[in-house]
Amino acid sequence: MTSFSRRQWVPGAVGLLLAAFLVVFLVVPVVKVIFVAFQDPNTGAVTLINFVDFFNTSLFRESFVNSLYVAGMSVIVASVIALPLAYFTTRFNFGGAVLIQTLGIIPLIMPPFVGAVAMQLLLGPNGSVNLLLDEWFGINIPFMEGLNGVVLVESVHYFPFILINLSAALNNIDQAMEESAQNLGSSGLRLFRRIVFPLAMPGYVAGASLVFLKVFDDLGTPLLLNINTMLAPQAYLRISSIGISDPMGYVISVILVAFSLFSLWVSLLTLRGKDYATAQKGGGGLRKRDLRPWEKAGCYAVVVLILLLVLSPHIGLMLLSFGTVWSYSVLPDAYTVDHYLRVFATASQYITNTLLYAGLAGLADVILGTAIAYIVWRTGLAGRKWLDYVGMGAVAIPGVVLGIGYLRTFYDFQVPVIDKPLASWWVIIVVALAIRRLPYALRACMAALQQVSEMLEEAAENLGATKARTVWRIVVPLMSGGILAGFVTSFATASVELSATIMLVSAESDAPLAYGIYEFMQSASGRGPGAALGIIAVVIVGIGTYVSHRVIERGRRERAPDVALAAGV
Repeated sequence: MTSFSRRQWVPGAVGLLLAAFLVVFLVVPVVKVIFVAFQDPNTGAVTLINFVDFFNTSLFRESFVNSLYVAGMSVIVASVIALPLAYFTTRFNFGGAVLIQTLGIIPLIMPPFVGAVAMQLLLGPNGSVNLLLDEWFGINIPFMEGLNGVVLVESVHYFPFILINLSAALNNIDQAMEESAQNLGSSGLRLFRRIVFPLAMPGYVAGASLVFLKVFDDLGTPLLLNINTMLAPQAYLRISSIGISDPMGYVISVILVAFSLFSLWVSLLTLRGKDYATAQKGGGGLRKRDLRPWEKAGCYAVVVLILLLVLSPHIGLMLLSFGTVWSYSVLPDAYTVDHYLRVFATASQYITNTLLYAGLAGLADVILGTAIAYIVWRTGLAGRKWLDYVGMGAVAIPGVVLGIGYLRTFYDFQVPVIDKPLASWWVIIVVALAIRRLPYALRACMAALQQVSEMLEEAAENLGATKARTVWRIVVPLMSGGILAGFVTSFATASVELSATIMLVSAESDAPLAYGIYEFMQSASGRGPGAALGIIAVVIVGIGTYVSHRVIERGRRERAPDVALAAGV
Protein backbone atom coordinates (compact mmCIF):
# COMPACT_ATOMS: atom_id res chain seq x y z
CA MET A 1 0.00 0.00 0.00
CA THR A 2 2.84 2.37 0.91
CA SER A 3 4.70 1.54 -2.30
CA PHE A 4 1.55 2.09 -4.33
CA SER A 5 0.85 5.42 -2.65
CA ARG A 6 4.42 6.60 -3.21
CA ARG A 7 4.28 5.47 -6.83
CA GLN A 8 1.21 7.64 -7.38
CA TRP A 9 2.26 10.52 -5.15
CA VAL A 10 5.67 11.30 -6.65
CA PRO A 11 4.52 11.67 -10.30
CA GLY A 12 1.50 13.62 -9.09
CA ALA A 13 3.68 16.07 -7.17
CA VAL A 14 6.02 16.50 -10.13
CA GLY A 15 3.05 17.00 -12.42
CA LEU A 16 1.64 19.69 -10.14
CA LEU A 17 5.00 21.50 -10.03
CA LEU A 18 5.23 21.40 -13.83
CA ALA A 19 1.67 22.64 -14.18
CA ALA A 20 2.34 25.45 -11.69
CA PHE A 21 5.45 26.56 -13.60
CA LEU A 22 3.62 26.62 -16.95
CA VAL A 23 0.63 28.40 -15.46
CA VAL A 24 2.73 31.09 -13.76
CA PHE A 25 5.15 31.78 -16.59
CA LEU A 26 3.04 31.04 -19.67
CA VAL A 27 -0.69 30.95 -19.03
CA VAL A 28 -0.99 33.82 -16.53
CA PRO A 29 1.09 36.37 -18.53
CA VAL A 30 -0.82 35.61 -21.74
CA VAL A 31 -4.20 35.71 -19.97
CA LYS A 32 -3.13 38.97 -18.33
CA VAL A 33 -2.40 40.48 -21.75
CA ILE A 34 -5.79 39.34 -23.07
CA PHE A 35 -7.61 40.64 -19.98
CA VAL A 36 -5.99 44.09 -20.18
CA ALA A 37 -6.84 44.31 -23.88
CA PHE A 38 -10.55 43.97 -22.99
CA GLN A 39 -10.36 46.25 -19.93
CA ASP A 40 -11.44 49.89 -19.85
CA PRO A 41 -8.29 51.82 -18.84
CA ASN A 42 -10.36 54.29 -16.75
CA THR A 43 -13.00 52.16 -15.04
CA GLY A 44 -11.52 48.66 -15.28
CA ALA A 45 -14.76 47.27 -16.74
CA VAL A 46 -14.75 44.69 -19.52
CA THR A 47 -15.21 46.43 -22.85
CA LEU A 48 -14.51 46.30 -26.57
CA ILE A 49 -13.67 49.99 -26.74
CA ASN A 50 -9.93 49.32 -27.05
CA PHE A 51 -10.48 47.22 -30.17
CA VAL A 52 -12.86 49.85 -31.58
CA ASP A 53 -10.17 52.50 -31.00
CA PHE A 54 -7.60 50.24 -32.65
CA PHE A 55 -9.58 49.85 -35.88
CA ASN A 56 -10.60 53.53 -35.85
CA THR A 57 -6.94 54.59 -35.88
CA SER A 58 -5.45 54.81 -39.37
CA LEU A 59 -1.92 53.93 -38.16
CA PHE A 60 -3.10 50.68 -36.59
CA ARG A 61 -5.28 49.76 -39.57
CA GLU A 62 -2.30 50.32 -41.83
CA SER A 63 -0.09 48.22 -39.55
CA PHE A 64 -2.65 45.41 -39.54
CA VAL A 65 -2.91 45.37 -43.33
CA ASN A 66 0.87 45.63 -43.73
CA SER A 67 1.48 42.67 -41.42
CA LEU A 68 -0.97 40.52 -43.35
CA TYR A 69 0.59 41.63 -46.63
CA VAL A 70 4.15 40.92 -45.51
CA ALA A 71 3.25 37.52 -44.03
CA GLY A 72 1.20 36.47 -47.07
CA MET A 73 3.75 37.67 -49.63
CA SER A 74 6.57 36.05 -47.67
CA VAL A 75 4.79 32.71 -47.96
CA ILE A 76 4.46 33.21 -51.74
CA VAL A 77 8.08 34.30 -52.25
CA ALA A 78 9.38 31.59 -49.92
CA SER A 79 7.37 29.04 -51.93
CA VAL A 80 8.88 30.29 -55.19
CA ILE A 81 12.35 29.86 -53.67
CA ALA A 82 11.73 26.48 -52.01
CA LEU A 83 9.70 24.67 -54.69
CA PRO A 84 12.47 24.42 -57.34
CA LEU A 85 15.09 23.33 -54.79
CA ALA A 86 12.81 20.69 -53.28
CA TYR A 87 11.54 19.37 -56.63
CA PHE A 88 14.88 19.32 -58.45
CA THR A 89 16.71 17.51 -55.64
CA THR A 90 14.00 14.86 -55.17
CA ARG A 91 12.95 14.39 -58.81
CA PHE A 92 16.16 14.41 -60.88
CA ASN A 93 19.55 12.73 -60.84
CA PHE A 94 22.27 15.33 -60.82
CA GLY A 95 25.40 15.96 -58.79
CA GLY A 96 25.32 18.12 -55.71
CA ALA A 97 21.75 17.40 -54.59
CA VAL A 98 22.81 16.83 -50.96
CA LEU A 99 24.99 19.96 -51.01
CA ILE A 100 22.10 22.01 -52.42
CA GLN A 101 19.75 20.81 -49.68
CA THR A 102 22.39 21.59 -47.05
CA LEU A 103 23.07 25.10 -48.38
CA GLY A 104 19.33 25.66 -48.60
CA ILE A 105 18.96 25.13 -44.85
CA ILE A 106 21.83 27.46 -43.87
CA PRO A 107 19.64 30.63 -43.78
CA LEU A 108 17.86 29.26 -40.70
CA ILE A 109 21.01 29.59 -38.60
CA MET A 110 20.98 33.39 -39.03
CA PRO A 111 18.24 35.46 -37.37
CA PRO A 112 16.45 37.53 -40.03
CA PHE A 113 17.16 40.86 -38.33
CA VAL A 114 20.91 40.12 -38.44
CA GLY A 115 20.91 39.73 -42.21
CA ALA A 116 18.59 42.70 -42.86
CA VAL A 117 21.36 45.31 -42.84
CA ALA A 118 23.64 43.09 -44.94
CA MET A 119 20.91 42.69 -47.56
CA GLN A 120 20.43 46.46 -47.60
CA LEU A 121 24.11 46.86 -48.47
CA LEU A 122 23.87 44.25 -51.21
CA LEU A 123 20.38 44.81 -52.66
CA GLY A 124 19.36 48.25 -51.40
CA PRO A 125 18.92 51.33 -53.65
CA ASN A 126 22.65 52.09 -53.30
CA GLY A 127 23.71 48.50 -52.73
CA SER A 128 26.23 46.44 -54.64
CA VAL A 129 23.77 44.87 -57.08
CA ASN A 130 21.98 48.11 -57.98
CA LEU A 131 25.28 49.97 -58.40
CA LEU A 132 26.36 47.35 -60.92
CA LEU A 133 22.97 47.36 -62.66
CA ASP A 134 23.09 51.15 -62.91
CA GLU A 135 26.62 51.07 -64.30
CA TRP A 136 25.91 48.33 -66.84
CA PHE A 137 22.29 48.88 -67.84
CA GLY A 138 21.24 52.19 -66.30
CA ILE A 139 18.51 50.61 -64.15
CA ASN A 140 17.79 50.39 -60.42
CA ILE A 141 15.55 47.64 -59.02
CA PRO A 142 13.75 48.38 -55.70
CA PHE A 143 14.56 45.04 -54.05
CA MET A 144 14.64 46.47 -50.52
CA GLU A 145 12.30 49.44 -50.60
CA GLY A 146 9.53 49.65 -48.00
CA LEU A 147 7.57 46.52 -47.19
CA ASN A 148 9.14 44.66 -50.11
CA GLY A 149 12.45 44.72 -48.27
CA VAL A 150 10.86 43.08 -45.23
CA VAL A 151 9.22 40.48 -47.48
CA LEU A 152 12.52 39.65 -49.17
CA VAL A 153 14.48 39.34 -45.92
CA GLU A 154 11.80 37.22 -44.24
CA SER A 155 11.36 34.98 -47.30
CA VAL A 156 15.08 34.34 -47.64
CA HIS A 157 15.34 33.46 -43.97
CA TYR A 158 12.24 31.31 -43.47
CA PHE A 159 11.90 29.47 -46.81
CA PRO A 160 13.83 26.45 -45.39
CA PHE A 161 10.69 25.57 -43.39
CA ILE A 162 8.94 24.90 -46.70
CA LEU A 163 12.03 23.28 -48.23
CA ILE A 164 12.49 20.79 -45.39
CA ASN A 165 8.82 19.79 -45.08
CA LEU A 166 8.15 19.70 -48.82
CA SER A 167 11.26 17.63 -49.56
CA ALA A 168 10.24 15.11 -46.89
CA ALA A 169 6.72 14.93 -48.36
CA LEU A 170 8.02 14.45 -51.91
CA ASN A 171 10.29 11.64 -50.71
CA ASN A 172 7.26 9.84 -49.25
CA ILE A 173 5.08 9.90 -52.38
CA ASP A 174 4.27 6.47 -53.76
CA GLN A 175 6.02 5.91 -57.10
CA ALA A 176 3.07 3.84 -58.27
CA MET A 177 0.78 6.88 -58.23
CA GLU A 178 3.13 8.85 -60.46
CA GLU A 179 3.56 5.93 -62.83
CA SER A 180 -0.21 5.40 -63.04
CA ALA A 181 -0.72 9.05 -63.98
CA GLN A 182 2.01 8.81 -66.62
CA ASN A 183 0.42 5.68 -68.08
CA LEU A 184 -2.81 7.68 -68.44
CA GLY A 185 -0.99 10.37 -70.41
CA SER A 186 -0.13 12.91 -67.74
CA SER A 187 3.36 14.42 -67.80
CA GLY A 188 5.36 17.56 -67.22
CA LEU A 189 3.65 20.49 -65.53
CA ARG A 190 0.24 18.78 -65.59
CA LEU A 191 1.66 15.78 -63.69
CA PHE A 192 3.21 18.07 -61.09
CA ARG A 193 0.09 20.24 -60.74
CA ARG A 194 -2.50 17.43 -60.61
CA ILE A 195 -0.62 14.55 -58.92
CA VAL A 196 2.76 15.33 -57.38
CA PHE A 197 2.08 18.63 -55.63
CA PRO A 198 -1.35 17.63 -54.22
CA LEU A 199 0.20 14.47 -52.73
CA ALA A 200 2.93 16.60 -51.13
CA MET A 201 0.41 19.13 -49.82
CA PRO A 202 0.74 18.12 -46.11
CA GLY A 203 4.44 18.97 -46.14
CA TYR A 204 3.90 22.20 -48.02
CA VAL A 205 1.08 23.40 -45.77
CA ALA A 206 3.11 22.57 -42.65
CA GLY A 207 6.03 24.65 -43.92
CA ALA A 208 3.89 27.51 -45.24
CA SER A 209 1.97 27.87 -41.97
CA LEU A 210 5.25 28.09 -40.05
CA VAL A 211 6.51 30.78 -42.43
CA PHE A 212 3.31 32.82 -42.03
CA LEU A 213 3.40 32.48 -38.23
CA LYS A 214 7.08 33.42 -37.91
CA VAL A 215 6.87 36.40 -40.28
CA PHE A 216 3.66 37.78 -38.78
CA ASP A 217 5.23 37.79 -35.31
CA ASP A 218 8.74 38.98 -36.23
CA LEU A 219 9.89 42.15 -34.52
CA GLY A 220 13.58 42.68 -35.25
CA THR A 221 13.54 42.76 -39.06
CA PRO A 222 10.99 45.58 -39.49
CA LEU A 223 12.68 47.61 -36.75
CA LEU A 224 16.14 47.33 -38.31
CA LEU A 225 14.74 48.21 -41.75
CA ASN A 226 12.98 51.20 -40.16
CA ILE A 227 9.52 49.86 -41.04
CA ASN A 228 7.41 50.62 -37.99
CA THR A 229 3.96 50.38 -39.56
CA MET A 230 3.50 46.70 -38.71
CA LEU A 231 1.84 45.08 -35.71
CA ALA A 232 4.83 43.63 -33.83
CA PRO A 233 6.89 46.87 -34.03
CA GLN A 234 3.83 48.89 -33.00
CA ALA A 235 3.27 46.69 -29.94
CA TYR A 236 6.90 47.13 -28.91
CA LEU A 237 6.96 50.88 -29.58
CA ARG A 238 3.70 51.51 -27.71
CA ILE A 239 4.86 49.68 -24.58
CA SER A 240 8.44 50.99 -24.66
CA SER A 241 7.50 54.63 -25.36
CA ILE A 242 4.12 55.11 -23.65
CA GLY A 243 4.37 52.46 -20.95
CA ILE A 244 2.83 49.17 -19.82
CA SER A 245 -0.47 50.90 -19.07
CA ASP A 246 -1.13 51.70 -22.75
CA PRO A 247 -4.05 49.45 -23.88
CA MET A 248 -3.10 49.48 -27.59
CA GLY A 249 0.02 47.40 -26.96
CA TYR A 250 -2.20 44.71 -25.42
CA VAL A 251 -4.78 44.89 -28.21
CA ILE A 252 -2.03 44.37 -30.78
CA SER A 253 -0.68 41.47 -28.71
CA VAL A 254 -4.09 39.77 -28.71
CA ILE A 255 -4.29 40.16 -32.49
CA LEU A 256 -0.80 38.66 -32.87
CA VAL A 257 -1.77 35.64 -30.75
CA ALA A 258 -5.07 35.26 -32.61
CA PHE A 259 -3.38 35.18 -36.01
CA SER A 260 -0.69 32.79 -34.80
CA LEU A 261 -3.42 30.37 -33.72
CA PHE A 262 -5.35 31.13 -36.90
CA SER A 263 -2.42 30.12 -39.12
CA LEU A 264 -2.11 26.79 -37.29
CA TRP A 265 -5.88 26.23 -37.50
CA VAL A 266 -5.94 26.97 -41.24
CA SER A 267 -3.15 24.47 -41.83
CA LEU A 268 -5.18 21.79 -40.03
CA LEU A 269 -8.38 22.80 -41.80
CA THR A 270 -6.73 22.66 -45.22
CA LEU A 271 -5.78 19.02 -44.76
CA ARG A 272 -8.84 17.83 -42.84
CA GLY A 273 -10.99 15.23 -44.57
CA LYS A 274 -8.43 14.51 -47.30
CA ASP A 275 -6.43 11.33 -47.81
CA TYR A 276 -2.73 11.68 -48.62
CA ALA A 277 -1.78 8.13 -47.69
CA THR A 278 0.48 6.04 -49.93
CA ALA A 279 0.23 2.36 -50.70
CA GLN A 280 3.87 1.57 -49.90
CA LYS A 281 5.54 1.75 -46.54
CA GLY A 282 7.53 4.97 -46.63
CA GLY A 283 6.12 5.85 -50.05
CA GLY A 284 9.33 5.06 -51.92
CA GLY A 285 9.77 8.63 -53.14
CA LEU A 286 9.47 10.02 -56.63
CA ARG A 287 11.24 8.02 -59.33
CA LYS A 288 14.29 10.05 -60.25
CA ARG A 289 15.23 10.47 -63.89
CA ASP A 290 18.30 11.70 -65.69
CA LEU A 291 18.29 15.14 -67.24
CA ARG A 292 19.13 16.06 -70.81
CA PRO A 293 22.15 18.38 -71.09
CA TRP A 294 20.02 21.48 -71.73
CA GLU A 295 17.67 20.56 -68.86
CA LYS A 296 20.61 20.05 -66.52
CA ALA A 297 22.04 23.45 -67.50
CA GLY A 298 18.67 25.09 -66.83
CA CYS A 299 18.29 23.40 -63.44
CA TYR A 300 21.77 24.38 -62.35
CA ALA A 301 21.21 27.97 -63.47
CA VAL A 302 18.01 28.22 -61.40
CA VAL A 303 19.64 26.57 -58.38
CA VAL A 304 22.73 28.81 -58.50
CA LEU A 305 20.59 31.97 -58.73
CA ILE A 306 18.46 30.86 -55.77
CA LEU A 307 21.47 29.92 -53.64
CA LEU A 308 23.18 33.25 -54.40
CA LEU A 309 20.04 35.02 -53.21
CA VAL A 310 19.50 33.00 -50.04
CA LEU A 311 23.18 33.09 -49.05
CA SER A 312 23.55 36.82 -49.75
CA PRO A 313 22.86 37.82 -46.10
CA HIS A 314 25.75 35.64 -44.92
CA ILE A 315 28.05 36.97 -47.63
CA GLY A 316 27.07 40.57 -46.89
CA LEU A 317 27.41 40.13 -43.13
CA MET A 318 30.88 38.61 -43.48
CA LEU A 319 32.04 41.48 -45.73
CA LEU A 320 30.53 44.04 -43.36
CA SER A 321 32.20 42.50 -40.31
CA PHE A 322 35.65 42.88 -41.93
CA GLY A 323 35.02 46.04 -43.97
CA THR A 324 36.27 49.48 -42.98
CA VAL A 325 33.89 51.71 -44.96
CA TRP A 326 31.11 50.32 -47.14
CA SER A 327 28.93 53.05 -48.56
CA TYR A 328 27.99 53.77 -52.18
CA SER A 329 30.44 51.12 -53.34
CA VAL A 330 30.19 47.57 -54.63
CA LEU A 331 32.55 46.26 -51.94
CA PRO A 332 34.08 47.73 -48.75
CA ASP A 333 36.95 50.17 -49.27
CA ALA A 334 39.34 48.06 -47.16
CA TYR A 335 39.32 45.22 -44.67
CA THR A 336 40.23 45.00 -41.00
CA VAL A 337 39.78 42.86 -37.88
CA ASP A 338 39.23 45.92 -35.67
CA HIS A 339 35.48 45.27 -35.43
CA TYR A 340 36.10 41.88 -33.82
CA LEU A 341 38.74 43.35 -31.50
CA ARG A 342 36.29 46.08 -30.46
CA VAL A 343 33.57 43.53 -29.79
CA PHE A 344 35.77 41.35 -27.60
CA ALA A 345 37.18 44.40 -25.80
CA THR A 346 33.97 46.32 -25.10
CA ALA A 347 31.01 44.03 -25.71
CA SER A 348 32.12 40.63 -24.47
CA GLN A 349 29.38 40.72 -21.82
CA TYR A 350 26.83 40.20 -24.59
CA ILE A 351 28.50 36.90 -25.49
CA THR A 352 28.97 35.86 -21.85
CA ASN A 353 25.37 36.69 -20.98
CA THR A 354 24.09 34.79 -24.00
CA LEU A 355 26.06 31.65 -23.17
CA LEU A 356 24.75 31.84 -19.59
CA TYR A 357 21.12 32.60 -20.47
CA ALA A 358 20.84 30.15 -23.37
CA GLY A 359 22.66 27.45 -21.39
CA LEU A 360 20.34 27.80 -18.41
CA ALA A 361 17.29 27.98 -20.67
CA GLY A 362 18.35 24.86 -22.57
CA LEU A 363 18.98 22.99 -19.32
CA ALA A 364 15.58 24.02 -17.97
CA ASP A 365 13.92 22.96 -21.21
CA VAL A 366 15.32 19.43 -21.24
CA ILE A 367 14.46 18.97 -17.54
CA LEU A 368 10.91 20.17 -18.17
CA GLY A 369 10.67 18.25 -21.45
CA THR A 370 11.88 14.99 -19.92
CA ALA A 371 9.54 15.30 -16.93
CA ILE A 372 6.52 16.17 -19.08
CA ALA A 373 7.29 13.37 -21.55
CA TYR A 374 7.56 10.80 -18.74
CA ILE A 375 4.33 11.88 -17.08
CA VAL A 376 2.45 11.87 -20.39
CA TRP A 377 3.73 8.49 -21.61
CA ARG A 378 4.47 6.54 -18.45
CA THR A 379 1.77 7.52 -15.96
CA GLY A 380 -2.00 7.50 -15.84
CA LEU A 381 -2.39 10.87 -14.14
CA ALA A 382 -5.60 12.69 -14.96
CA GLY A 383 -5.05 15.72 -17.18
CA ARG A 384 -1.49 14.71 -18.09
CA LYS A 385 -2.10 15.48 -21.77
CA TRP A 386 -2.69 19.11 -20.88
CA LEU A 387 0.95 19.43 -19.83
CA ASP A 388 1.87 18.54 -23.39
CA TYR A 389 -0.74 20.86 -24.91
CA VAL A 390 0.24 23.85 -22.77
CA GLY A 391 3.97 23.25 -23.25
CA MET A 392 3.57 23.05 -27.02
CA GLY A 393 1.22 26.04 -26.97
CA ALA A 394 4.22 28.31 -26.41
CA VAL A 395 5.02 27.96 -30.13
CA ALA A 396 1.95 30.08 -30.93
CA ILE A 397 2.82 32.88 -28.48
CA PRO A 398 4.89 35.65 -30.11
CA GLY A 399 7.96 36.75 -28.20
CA VAL A 400 6.81 40.35 -27.97
CA VAL A 401 3.53 39.19 -26.40
CA LEU A 402 5.35 37.09 -23.81
CA GLY A 403 7.64 40.03 -23.03
CA ILE A 404 4.70 42.40 -22.56
CA GLY A 405 2.93 39.81 -20.41
CA TYR A 406 5.97 39.43 -18.16
CA LEU A 407 6.28 43.20 -17.73
CA ARG A 408 2.61 43.50 -16.80
CA THR A 409 2.53 40.45 -14.52
CA PHE A 410 5.85 40.62 -12.71
CA TYR A 411 6.73 44.32 -12.62
CA ASP A 412 5.18 44.73 -9.15
CA PHE A 413 6.54 41.42 -7.85
CA GLN A 414 9.57 42.26 -5.70
CA VAL A 415 12.29 39.62 -5.36
CA PRO A 416 13.22 39.75 -1.64
CA VAL A 417 16.95 38.97 -1.85
CA ILE A 418 17.84 41.48 -4.56
CA ASP A 419 15.05 43.96 -3.73
CA LYS A 420 14.03 44.62 -7.32
CA PRO A 421 11.06 43.61 -9.52
CA LEU A 422 11.20 40.17 -11.08
CA ALA A 423 10.48 41.76 -14.48
CA SER A 424 13.78 43.70 -14.31
CA TRP A 425 15.97 40.83 -13.02
CA TRP A 426 18.07 38.95 -15.58
CA VAL A 427 16.55 35.64 -14.44
CA ILE A 428 13.28 36.61 -16.16
CA ILE A 429 15.15 36.64 -19.49
CA VAL A 430 16.21 33.04 -18.85
CA VAL A 431 12.62 32.09 -18.03
CA ALA A 432 11.34 33.78 -21.20
CA LEU A 433 13.92 31.96 -23.34
CA ALA A 434 13.05 28.64 -21.68
CA ILE A 435 9.32 29.09 -22.29
CA ARG A 436 9.87 30.21 -25.89
CA ARG A 437 12.07 27.18 -26.71
CA LEU A 438 10.29 24.56 -24.60
CA PRO A 439 8.32 23.11 -27.57
CA TYR A 440 11.57 22.16 -29.36
CA ALA A 441 13.04 20.32 -26.38
CA LEU A 442 9.68 18.79 -25.49
CA ARG A 443 9.23 17.21 -28.91
CA ALA A 444 12.79 15.84 -28.84
CA CYS A 445 12.26 14.33 -25.38
CA MET A 446 8.87 12.91 -26.37
CA ALA A 447 10.39 11.19 -29.41
CA ALA A 448 13.29 9.83 -27.33
CA LEU A 449 11.06 8.40 -24.62
CA GLN A 450 8.75 6.72 -27.13
CA GLN A 451 11.76 4.71 -28.31
CA VAL A 452 12.54 3.41 -24.82
CA SER A 453 10.81 0.10 -24.10
CA GLU A 454 8.77 -0.07 -20.91
CA MET A 455 10.05 -3.64 -20.46
CA LEU A 456 13.47 -2.26 -19.51
CA GLU A 457 11.92 -0.26 -16.68
CA GLU A 458 9.91 -3.25 -15.53
CA ALA A 459 13.01 -5.44 -15.52
CA ALA A 460 14.91 -2.90 -13.38
CA GLU A 461 12.04 -2.63 -10.91
CA ASN A 462 11.73 -6.43 -10.72
CA LEU A 463 15.39 -6.48 -9.68
CA GLY A 464 14.60 -4.14 -6.78
CA ALA A 465 15.29 -0.69 -8.23
CA THR A 466 13.00 2.12 -7.11
CA LYS A 467 11.06 4.16 -9.64
CA ALA A 468 13.35 7.17 -9.15
CA ARG A 469 16.49 5.04 -9.55
CA THR A 470 15.02 3.37 -12.64
CA VAL A 471 14.31 6.70 -14.27
CA TRP A 472 17.75 8.12 -13.40
CA ARG A 473 19.84 5.03 -14.24
CA ILE A 474 17.82 3.49 -17.11
CA VAL A 475 15.38 5.87 -18.76
CA VAL A 476 17.43 9.08 -18.83
CA PRO A 477 20.61 7.43 -20.25
CA LEU A 478 18.56 5.76 -22.98
CA MET A 479 16.97 9.13 -23.77
CA SER A 480 20.33 10.91 -23.76
CA GLY A 481 20.47 11.36 -27.54
CA GLY A 482 17.08 13.06 -27.67
CA ILE A 483 17.78 15.06 -24.50
CA LEU A 484 21.08 16.35 -25.89
CA ALA A 485 19.48 17.17 -29.24
CA GLY A 486 16.72 19.06 -27.43
CA PHE A 487 19.26 20.97 -25.33
CA VAL A 488 21.37 21.96 -28.32
CA THR A 489 18.32 23.03 -30.33
CA SER A 490 16.99 25.13 -27.46
CA PHE A 491 20.41 26.60 -26.73
CA ALA A 492 21.16 27.50 -30.35
CA THR A 493 17.81 29.13 -31.05
CA ALA A 494 17.66 30.91 -27.68
CA SER A 495 21.07 32.43 -28.42
CA VAL A 496 19.58 34.73 -31.06
CA GLU A 497 16.13 35.43 -29.57
CA LEU A 498 15.26 39.14 -29.77
CA SER A 499 11.47 39.55 -29.64
CA ALA A 500 11.06 38.61 -25.97
CA THR A 501 14.44 39.71 -24.64
CA ILE A 502 14.29 43.24 -26.07
CA MET A 503 11.29 43.89 -23.82
CA LEU A 504 12.96 42.53 -20.68
CA VAL A 505 16.45 44.04 -20.75
CA SER A 506 16.53 46.62 -17.94
CA ALA A 507 20.29 47.21 -17.83
CA GLU A 508 23.01 47.11 -20.49
CA SER A 509 25.05 44.75 -18.33
CA ASP A 510 22.23 42.16 -18.49
CA ALA A 511 21.74 42.33 -22.27
CA PRO A 512 22.21 39.20 -24.43
CA LEU A 513 23.82 38.90 -27.87
CA ALA A 514 20.72 39.60 -29.96
CA TYR A 515 20.07 42.82 -28.05
CA GLY A 516 23.70 43.87 -28.54
CA ILE A 517 23.49 43.28 -32.30
CA TYR A 518 20.31 45.34 -32.47
CA GLU A 519 21.90 48.20 -30.51
CA PHE A 520 25.06 48.26 -32.64
CA MET A 521 23.07 48.18 -35.89
CA GLN A 522 21.21 51.38 -34.96
CA SER A 523 24.10 53.56 -36.11
CA ALA A 524 26.35 53.51 -39.18
CA SER A 525 29.49 53.46 -37.01
CA GLY A 526 28.23 50.44 -35.10
CA ARG A 527 27.37 48.28 -38.09
CA GLY A 528 30.84 46.77 -38.38
CA PRO A 529 30.94 45.60 -34.74
CA GLY A 530 27.27 44.62 -35.02
CA ALA A 531 28.11 42.46 -38.03
CA ALA A 532 31.01 40.93 -36.08
CA LEU A 533 28.58 40.06 -33.27
CA GLY A 534 26.23 38.68 -35.92
CA ILE A 535 28.94 36.39 -37.26
CA ILE A 536 29.64 35.20 -33.71
CA ALA A 537 25.91 34.48 -33.30
CA VAL A 538 25.88 32.55 -36.58
CA VAL A 539 28.91 30.52 -35.44
CA ILE A 540 27.21 29.68 -32.13
CA VAL A 541 23.98 28.60 -33.84
CA GLY A 542 25.90 26.79 -36.58
CA ILE A 543 27.94 24.77 -34.09
CA GLY A 544 24.78 23.98 -32.15
CA THR A 545 22.98 22.85 -35.29
CA TYR A 546 25.91 20.66 -36.35
CA VAL A 547 26.23 19.06 -32.91
CA SER A 548 22.47 18.42 -32.79
CA HIS A 549 22.60 16.80 -36.23
CA ARG A 550 25.55 14.60 -35.24
CA VAL A 551 23.81 13.52 -32.03
CA ILE A 552 20.62 12.61 -33.88
CA GLU A 553 22.53 10.66 -36.55
CA ARG A 554 24.59 8.80 -33.96
CA GLY A 555 21.44 7.88 -32.05
CA ARG A 556 19.83 6.67 -35.25
CA ARG A 557 22.82 4.44 -36.05
CA GLU A 558 22.90 3.04 -32.52
CA ARG A 559 19.20 2.21 -32.61
CA ALA A 560 19.34 0.57 -36.04
CA PRO A 561 20.58 -2.86 -34.80
CA ASP A 562 17.90 -2.94 -32.11
CA VAL A 563 15.21 -2.05 -34.62
CA ALA A 564 16.44 -4.73 -37.01
CA LEU A 565 16.53 -7.33 -34.22
CA ALA A 566 13.03 -6.41 -33.12
CA ALA A 567 11.79 -6.77 -36.67
CA GLY A 568 13.33 -10.24 -36.91
CA VAL A 569 15.88 -9.30 -39.56
